[in-house]
Amino acid sequence: RDRLVQLVNEVKIGSPLEKETFTSAVIDQLAFKKITGYIDYANGSNEVKVVTGGTYDDTVGFYIPPTIYETTNPKNKIMQDDIFGPFLAVYVYEDSKVEETVELVDETSAYGLTGSVFAQDEAFIEHFKDRMIDSVGNMYVNVQSTGSVVGNQPFGGARLSGTNDKAGGPQYVTRFTSPVAIKTQKKPFPSYRQIHME
Repeated sequence: RDRLVQLVNEVKIGSPLEKETFTSAVIDQLAFKKITGYIDYANGSNEVKVVTGGTYDDTVGFYIPPTIYETTNPKNKIMQDDIFGPFLAVYVYEDSKVEETVELVDETSAYGLTGSVFAQDEAFIEHFKDRMIDSVGNMYVNVQSTGSVVGNQPFGGARLSGTNDKAGGPQYVTRFTSPVAIKTQKKPFPSYRQIHME
């Protein structure tokens, strides 16, 4: 936990014109209000405690520092909603309850944009990938969630996060087509009977 906080605090939030900037302000006032609404909620919740961040400032741009909360309730709304901002909700599970936690991951949210798992046990990784096949649009194994980076990988969400199309992938072009199947009979059918009836 301390190492995570240290790394997060090293991240520079600033002008995108500065080389050292990791990320900048959120896109607009509407996004700022949505994300800060979750921050205000989390700061006032008795099920949630701040790990780092939990503040914001819009005096010059819509800046929100990377924020991490830990919740004791895996069904808390910060675990269920798509927040789309520098906001991470964490639920610490018991090592002995891995299967129950995998079930929680699947059933907690109606959204399914991305999911990441960090593990060394190859059998568990394969089990997790198989179990989450309908839960996320993009899955990351032992790597951070890269999100929608043009030219990096096809990207698209499942469930309420989208139709699971993969923008940037070769199959995406079919979303802009409308196939029609046309069958033309050159000669009249001699009988209603099918070939298997002969």
